[in-house]
Amino acid sequence: MPARVRRKPLLSLLVAALVVLAAAGAAAAGNGGLAPVTPNSPNAHRIATTYWVIVGFTAFIFVLVEGLLVYFAVKYRSRGRGREVEGAQVHGHTRLEVIWTAGPVVVLAVIAAFVFYQLPHISNAPAASNPLRVTVEGHQFYWQFDYPNGAISIGDLHVPVKQVVDLRVISGDVIHSWWIPALGGKIQAIPGRTNHTWFEAEGMGSFAGPCAELCGIYHASMQGTVVVETADAYRTYVTKTAPATLGKQVFHGVCATCHGMEGQGGYGPAINTNPTIISERGMSTIAHNGFVTMPAVGDTWSEREVEALVAYMRKHIYKGATTSGG
Repeated sequence: MPARVRRKPLLSLLVAALVVLAAAGAAAAGNGGLAPVTPNSPNAHRIATTYWVIVGFTAFIFVLVEGLLVYFAVKYRSRGRGREVEGAQVHGHTRLEVIWTAGPVVVLAVIAAFVFYQLPHISNAPAASNPLRVTVEGHQFYWQFDYPNGAISIGDLHVPVKQVVDLRVISGDVIHSWWIPALGGKIQAIPGRTNHTWFEAEGMGSFAGPCAELCGIYHASMQGTVVVETADAYRTYVTKTAPATLGKQVFHGVCATCHGMEGQGGYGPAINTNPTIISERGMSTIAHNGFVTMPAVGDTWSEREVEALVAYMRKHIYKGATTSGG
């Protein structure tokens, strides 16, 4: 006769399940990775609402199914019967079988209907007489923002509060994914294709997000930030601050990612003693074509960007050539 299997107390299993649910609830309440970040745009609010509706349905189904499982395990336990003895034979219940077949279909239909109701409000910007139109360029491994007046910023997108912002999202090299969780969903930046997304920031502050598409070996450093400020502060930024700091932005947002904040080296080699960085022709060639394992980080840079970068590096980065001429 086979040895009797030691049963685990059902109470222990129930307690473990309750602990897991409690921990999940605490993590969600503290935004421990289970809950969306606090939304700051109408489309982000609708994404969060859709998330919680789906979580509500799935949590209810999980509790119902697991509760019934525990109930049946207790109700129909062997009660000391030997393992070789069959339990009582329970025949099918047509009405119950129809319910557990039709029930999930109804639940999925309700979820689908709610999602399709929300989608137009997520993807389509509200009617606005004067949206701010900005081009978002994805590059290895940074974001560049082109404003309507011709200003450029790297890494940080500045926008006025409570104004619809229409984003034209493109890529200069490989596929990237623009995603600021507090301001809406993801949108792909695909070479040769233009995608659009939007947001309308409801409050001021800085809202960050990662590139959500694996775009290369240094992908983790590709971060984007939206700086929401007053209309006056935005105008000052695009008319004065951005043009005056273009070279610094390009170096800090692009070059320093691999070569260090002072060009001292890091993931990439040291460049602060390399005379190429203060040659507009040499810098333009490397930026547009890449060099060895370095991607063409500036394949869409204008002459103005190259000039601003070289001027900044001449003043703040270049330490003079080494004795070997490097």
